[in-house]
Amino acid sequence: MEENKKKRVFVDMDNVLVDFPSGLAQISEEDKKKYEGRLDEVPELFSLMKPMPGAIDAVHRLQEHYDLFILSTAPWKNPSAWSDKLKWVNRYLEDVFYKRMVITHRKDLCLGDYLIDDRGKNGTSEFVGEWIEFGSEKFPDWESVLAYLGV
Repeated sequence: MEENKKKRVFVDMDNVLVDFPSGLAQISEEDKKKYEGRLDEVPELFSLMKPMPGAIDAVHRLQEHYDLFILSTAPWKNPSAWSDKLKWVNRYLEDVFYKRMVITHRKDLCLGDYLIDDRGKNGTSEFVGEWIEFGSEKFPDWESVLAYLGV
């Protein structure tokens, strides 16, 4: 199938591709106290995170059948998060997402067939295509998403 004929799938980062708690586990107690209630503002936090179980393999499998893009939000008051997310993609999935990344607080403005995301925030619940709610009862992990998408 030609690439422009493939269905478009957007994939969120935090708690979908990226294991957010794995980054939190690596910050100091001092930073945890300093940024209490706003831990996503800890500088360099997003560069510390590990991939979610099964995410790397799943994305490579999806790439064979779908037109993939990252669609993520970065904390407004943490400028390093924006560049850290790019560094993370370059470290783990550059072969899939090279120049295929959108960072926005309005995911509903992007046009696609599917959005794999764990939360209905930042326009996810208003996304025009189908929202695959990662981590939900129907889609608890990457294997369930792959099965649903026929991969």
